[in-house]
Amino acid sequence: MKIKDARSLPAIAQEDLRRKVVKAVEEGMTQVEAAALFGVTRQTIGKWITLYRTTGSRGLKAHRQGRPKGRSLAPWQAAQTVRAITDRCPDQMKLPFYLWTREAVAQLIAERYGVVLSVWTIGRYLRQWGFTPQKPLRRAFEQDPQAVRQWLDNDYPAIQAEAKKQKAQIYWGDEMGMRSDHQTGTTYGRKGQTPVIAGTGKRFRCNMISAITNRGKLAFMIYPQSFTAPVFTTFLRRLLRQEKGKLFLIVDGHPVHRSKETKNWIAKQKGRVHLFFLPGYSPELNPDEMLNNDVKSNAVGRKRPANQGEMMQNVRSFLRSRQKQPERVKCYFHEKHVQYAAL
Repeated sequence: MKIKDARSLPAIAQEDLRRKVVKAVEEGMTQVEAAALFGVTRQTIGKWITLYRTTGSRGLKAHRQGRPKGRSLAPWQAAQTVRAITDRCPDQMKLPFYLWTREAVAQLIAERYGVVLSVWTIGRYLRQWGFTPQKPLRRAFEQDPQAVRQWLDNDYPAIQAEAKKQKAQIYWGDEMGMRSDHQTGTTYGRKGQTPVIAGTGKRFRCNMISAITNRGKLAFMIYPQSFTAPVFTTFLRRLLRQEKGKLFLIVDGHPVHRSKETKNWIAKQKGRVHLFFLPGYSPELNPDEMLNNDVKSNAVGRKRPANQGEMMQNVRSFLRSRQKQPERVKCYFHEKHVQYAAL
């Protein structure tokens, strides 16, 4: 007779089968004969007989099937845990973790409420609460939240109003360095056999300065040397040739932007160029950072140039294609942290 897995039967059917098997054996049938008659293994019958002889008939009763229910969090405990994950980092809660992992959440709950939960249970809770694993954004400790709020509530609205009054175009500018060994994305390969991508062992780099507007305009310059005041003023000179009116450029507090040479050059432009500075340590407020990420991901990280000239040409070609796609440039302003600059 075909052996079947009794665990696949309903609980009440399992109990009935156990009772019939035990009764048959108790009445003189051998375990081998009972196994052949009822279609279960002799080892299973042996366990049932032992259970019956040690605990009696109650040992044969049906039990609740499915995942056993362990301890769970009270609604107020769950609410406080969600608030802690949302508002704090693990190290701020004096936990030995840098990121919120399932282990970190489990330890937080154990220390706060004395409830010990497995990482799988924590994972189910996190999904239920609307949390997903994500790559976090970096935020400098030195950032001044009050200065950021001042920028969002007062400084930038004032710049917008002044630009409208003077009919000036607002640009957002930034600089970025690129290395030949930067890599993004993944490639398919056999399981357990990491693919090898051929490329030059030499490292080289180039730099980019760019500026964008929320209307889809994009200006850029690729250069091999370090970022200096002459490089910056050269870029500004090119930018002025593209703009007939006044230019408001918002940048970070890089020393070159604030240098005496830059200020002297701007003073000679008869009010056509005005620089405005973002709060310190706040790159997430600059929409041009989205362009930087786009370039690194799609122009640098997915290609393997053989030399610096080829690398510069790859980036230049990519940026020229973006210049012809103003709608894509406007999309940079859709990211949550820079939506304030979209209007």
